[in-house]
Amino acid sequence: MLTRNTGFPRFARNEVTFMRTPFIAGNWKMHKTIDEAVALVTELRALLEGLEGIEVAVCPPFPALEAVRQALTGSSIRLGAQNMHWEEAGAFTGEVSPRMLVGLCDCVIIGHSERRTHFGETDEMVNRKLRAALAHGLTPIVCVGENLEQNRTGKTEAVVGAQVRAAFAGVGAEEARQVVIAYEPIWAIGTGVPAYGPDANRIVRDAIRAVLAQLYGDEVAQAIRVQYGGSVTPANIAEFMQEPEIDGALVGGASLRAADFAAIVRQGLGAKMGRG
Repeated sequence: MLTRNTGFPRFARNEVTFMRTPFIAGNWKMHKTIDEAVALVTELRALLEGLEGIEVAVCPPFPALEAVRQALTGSSIRLGAQNMHWEEAGAFTGEVSPRMLVGLCDCVIIGHSERRTHFGETDEMVNRKLRAALAHGLTPIVCVGENLEQNRTGKTEAVVGAQVRAAFAGVGAEEARQVVIAYEPIWAIGTGVPAYGPDANRIVRDAIRAVLAQLYGDEVAQAIRVQYGGSVTPANIAEFMQEPEIDGALVGGASLRAADFAAIVRQGLGAKMGRG
């Protein structure tokens, strides 16, 4: 269970009601060949045909991006990349620049815990990628979250708040509005043990939006969408979407099955609209 840390001041909501469009994205990680990717989105778009009131995105591996883009032609489903470099070009073997993504997809995951843990991405690198994405008109989905030890020792709010502050360094208020944040406690990713909805909501409120309010003021902090990620399934999506501070989900394994992902989208929208 998430532990409470009072290192950040409480975030006082103002009286203005902000309407944030729910946003659910699927992170396919290193799964799906090109043919498998096309088959998946073809099935998914049929399952979500005509659905309104929510934004949906899929983030396949780089080799499948163009084929998936073509398969989604005429669909409202957005397309995202899983990573990018901050430079426009250069001697960076194996990397993909933001300029290469322009016209191919419209959003990009930045700073996922697997990138931080397995590939050594630092807060500074995440910040450089976020600013590069914004400079090229891409929507960054920037990931933040604590590990199990940090959670158990009551450091969750301090760790998450510091990651948010570092990610947004040098980013202006108007640009900040374009960013999506994914709160993904590392201990919940791929473990089948999700966070408790009210606890995740508290972290979003007291760490993420609290820091955003310090940086940009109340209005901007309330305008930025925050997703939850970590063992999201059709069975638990409503628990998160019914929370007032959580605007969607970044879904891993369940996004690899069209029926499951479509169920997450539909049930998530229903919960956010008070029907769940």
